[in-house]
Parts: sequence; structure tokens; C-alpha cells
Amino acid sequence: MIDQMVEALIQVLGTILVAPLYSGIAEKLKGVVSLRRAQSVLQPYYDLFKLLKKETVVPSSASELFVYGPYFTFGVYVLISFVIPVVYPRPVFLTPTVDFLGGALLFSLVSFVKVLSAMDSKSNYVALGVSRAASFGFLAEATLITVFFAVAISTGTNNPYVESAYASNPSHYLALDHLLATVSFFMLWLFETGKLPVESQGLSEMGMIDDSLTYEHSGKPLALLKWGGYIKAYLLGSVWLNVFLLPWGGQVGVLGAFFDIGLMFAKWMILIAIVLVAETSLAKLRLFKIQDHLAIAFVLSVFSLLFSVI
Repeated sequence: MIDQMVEALIQVLGTILVAPLYSGIAEKLKGVVSLRRAQSVLQPYYDLFKLLKKETVVPSSASELFVYGPYFTFGVYVLISFVIPVVYPRPVFLTPTVDFLGGALLFSLVSFVKVLSAMDSKSNYVALGVSRAASFGFLAEATLITVFFAVAISTGTNNPYVESAYASNPSHYLALDHLLATVSFFMLWLFETGKLPVESQGLSEMGMIDDSLTYEHSGKPLALLKWGGYIKAYLLGSVWLNVFLLPWGGQVGVLGAFFDIGLMFAKWMILIAIVLVAETSLAKLRLFKIQDHLAIAFVLSVFSLLFSVI
């Protein structure tokens, strides 16, 4: 029991503390490739600390949902890090409480609460972004759940740790349903983490989707939303790496848990390199093309589901 709690603590703390670092490394390498002066790899931490020290300003029309929504979403992301294989290859403390499908529903719950919290500010800019996020989000959540259904049917279980061990078998790894699920989940991850090349990003009107959900927040709630975004990117990216793309190499035991943090760093360097190539070499998409991207991901997930049954 003690060892299991220590392993869980290493996984959760590794998720919370290291997640912003990967965003900093990605932005640093992107700047280097673009031949411009790049920010420090620690810039996400500087931004979070700065926001944590700032005063929180709440719109006069907002309710407690606007204030406490970011705390709830951050807590759910931390809960998810207990139950899916984001660092450690063996079930840890609290893992039996939620399976893969339960994790997908928790992600959907967070998205729902973020939308409600943002809309509670009654800002026109937020309403614009929320409408876009909702119009894209239904395909993203459907893809996520369909992929997990396909993997569950292939392996005969919805336990993410069993599925990771199942995929490590070369015959299962090269199966068509697994390959389709791998591509579909990666396309979903690009959208969910804002890595999809879009013509305009940030707070400009044409590109404002996820950023609009945090437009009226400030201070500690804004810091928690941004930190939660880093954790979400890490959780989904680590699931893709450990269950779909590179389900090998994980070690067990307390010392093995520390080794797994280094192993995850190496895997994430591979993922960052893939994203870097996509962001710097592909033509940027118009905003309405995002729905085409998600539609393709959803169709691939449906084919993966069909091939897992056949």
C-alpha cells in the first residue's frame, strides 16, 4: 500500500510540475526553427507565478460558478492523473475507480464546466468563442469516446493499463484497428491542445476558440486554467504515447517510477519533434477547416471501431 501511494504521488506530482515544461520546450524549439529569438523553456512557469500573485477581478454580472469553475477543472485534471497511464505502467492508487471511458467522461465534464464558467461572465467575446468551441467540441468528444470504445473492444477490457500492455505485442500493435485509433487520437490531440495550425491564434477574432474561455478570467483562476491546459495536453499526449504509439519501456517499483519520468521525457521529445514538423511545414488552416480535420479524425475512429469488431 505504501509503495503504491508513493508511486501514485510520483506520477501525479510529475504530471502537475512537469507539464508546463513541455509547452516551454515546444515553444523554444519552434522559435529556433523559425530563426527568431525564442522564449525560455521556463517561460510557462514564469507566467503562472506572475498570474498567481495578481489580483482576481470578477465581472459584476458573474456568479460563484465563474469564480470557482477554474478550481474545479484543475482538480478534475489532477484526479485524471491518478487513473490513467501518464507516467507509471502499472495501476496506482485510485486507478480502480475510473476506467478509460470514465476518463473520457471526466474530460468532457471539464469542457462543459469551462464553457459554463466562461459564459457566466456574459461577455460578447466569450460568447463568440464558446459557440465556436461547442461547434467543434461535439466531434472531438465523439472521437475520444469512439477511440476508447474501439480499444476496449480490441482488448476485451476498458482498463488503460491492460490496453497499454496489450498494444506492446507487435501483432496487436500493427493491427489495422490500432493503427487507425493511433492516427485518430493524434489528430484529436492536435486540436484539443491548440497545436493544430490555424491561420490566426490567440485573442484575435478569427482564431479565438480556447483562449476565449479564459478571456474574462484573471489572477489565480486564470493561472489555474492555464495550468490545467498544460496538464490536459500532457495527459492526452502521454496516453497517446504510452497506449498507442510507444507502449514499451515502463518500469515498476518506486525507483522504476523515477525512471519512468525520464522515459516520458524522452517520449515527449519525440512527440514535440512530430508536432514541430507539422507546425512549421504544413500550411495553416482556415478556421472552418478545423471541422473537416475533426470529421476525418472521427471517421478514422469509427473505422477503428468497426475493424475491432470484425
